[in-house]
Amino acid sequence: MSGPAAGTADAATTTDVVCLGESMVTFLPSQPGRLADVPSFGRGIGGAESNVACALAAAGHRAAWVGRVGADGFGDHLVETIASYGVDTSAVRRDPVRPTGIYFRTATDRGTDTHEVAYYRAGSAASAMSPDNVPYADLLAGRVLHLSGITAALSADCLALLRDLTAPRPGRPLVSFDVNHRPHLWRGGDADASVLLELARRADLVFVGEDEAEEAWGIVGAEAIRAALPEPAVVVVKRGSAGATVFASGLRPGPRPSNPGAAENAAGDAESAGAENAAGDAESAADTVTLVPALRVDVVAAVGAGDAFAAGFLSATLRGLPVRERVRHGHLMAAAVLTVPGDLTDPPARDHADRLAALDDDAWGRLRLGPGWTAADRATEEVRTP
Repeated sequence: MSGPAAGTADAATTTDVVCLGESMVTFLPSQPGRLADVPSFGRGIGGAESNVACALAAAGHRAAWVGRVGADGFGDHLVETIASYGVDTSAVRRDPVRPTGIYFRTATDRGTDTHEVAYYRAGSAASAMSPDNVPYADLLAGRVLHLSGITAALSADCLALLRDLTAPRPGRPLVSFDVNHRPHLWRGGDADASVLLELARRADLVFVGEDEAEEAWGIVGAEAIRAALPEPAVVVVKRGSAGATVFASGLRPGPRPSNPGAAENAAGDAESAGAENAAGDAESAADTVTLVPALRVDVVAAVGAGDAFAAGFLSATLRGLPVRERVRHGHLMAAAVLTVPGDLTDPPARDHADRLAALDDDAWGRLRLGPGWTAADRATEEVRTP
């Protein structure tokens, strides 16, 4: 079940990030309004983990998505579309009995009272994922394994799978975990959202929103969130329009991967992350806390931004960039998605994003991004004063 240790395989062939989770066919409304009033829908794809894989592949990384879909047309569409972004889908399994999940949503912001989502995922192929039927060799073969709390909510078998993948094992890759609390998925189940805290504490890198930490765990504030998550080397607290706060340290006591390179990739070097990376049960370094303001964005649709942020942060982490630049790349990737109607879009060219991420604090604060910004040739074209 164990894969190669991160950093030991040929860099030209090693997968950078493996993402595990359910992807569904999503139906996007042709016009604003209640689901009852929308006359037609366009077909797309949606899934937190596959979104991350697609964004990373589009940004030039070797990304793979592992999931389970039905032996149906919707499953064909998912696999073909995700693969079209350059994602390796060779480890996706087809279920001969269970269908591919689908959902319909309105055009409004997910955080508003008027937003509607109708899921048809109960009993889906992905909900049958378990430690017994997923390809562990593929899951553990990358430098990073990216997981999400959504998967844990799908079924008892899916929760068992995430518990197993976040457990310490020889050669475990860096485990990235996005809490992704979805309240409706936890209603009526055998477990509740408190299990997300357990899973997050077993990861190396955690993404969590202040709002979802309060809703799922009753924990308020970035410092309190870090106190509740002492084990991960890096905790990224997303604070909406206020930006993001990153807590980075060396290894902490508790379940850790046996490979010190995984934690090194997560925490960065001492100069960029303020961490003293060490193996085994070495003493933890004090946290370096980095706050990076969010960008001003002319939002077209507030969907997919969290997945894009995670992809941008992971991309910069794989490149060994300092923490501030990792967060800025997360903000930039999120801004790319926020300025288009769907969950996925082409990211800005790497040199373009690097120029923006390197702006001084004043220029970053003046930056405002709107539809079409990723196609601009020079960073100065996006800078507008209100």
